[in-house]
Amino acid sequence: MSVIVISPYRPDLAEAFRQLNLDWIERLFAVEAADRKVLDNPERAIVTPGGMIFFALDGERPVGTVAMILVSPGRYELAKMAVVSSHQRRGIGEMLGAAGIEWARTQGARTVFLQTNSRLAGAIRVYERLGFRHAVDPDPSEYARADVYMELPIGQYRG
Repeated sequence: MSVIVISPYRPDLAEAFRQLNLDWIERLFAVEAADRKVLDNPERAIVTPGGMIFFALDGERPVGTVAMILVSPGRYELAKMAVVSSHQRRGIGEMLGAAGIEWARTQGARTVFLQTNSRLAGAIRVYERLGFRHAVDPDPSEYARADVYMELPIGQYRG
């Protein structure tokens, strides 16, 4: 088994972020306008406004990603998590989530939330292991596929 390294965003990985996410979205759902907004220019949509994107690298090959999107002061969304099928069930999603949560904590986050779909049982288990708990979504999602809302108060994170 190769060593997986978690790396923060670099401009040369923008296309990998797009493709890693399109692979799973197109396989399971329909790509929505909200997807295109962040996937077509992740630096402008996520990084420049105060968020971050992390990548799991197997050597130089990006095999996973996750975004931490600044929604409001102290509040981040964990979004666009993807791991290539050849590298799933190796703890990479949990590594990416932990890196994103820890980064958000250092940025002063009080809460991290996510929106997902109930069909993604494996991903939901990863989120639960990271400490996220199911809650009522306070705002309607811009994603038609989002039917699960989870939150993690940073004070309860045990990463």
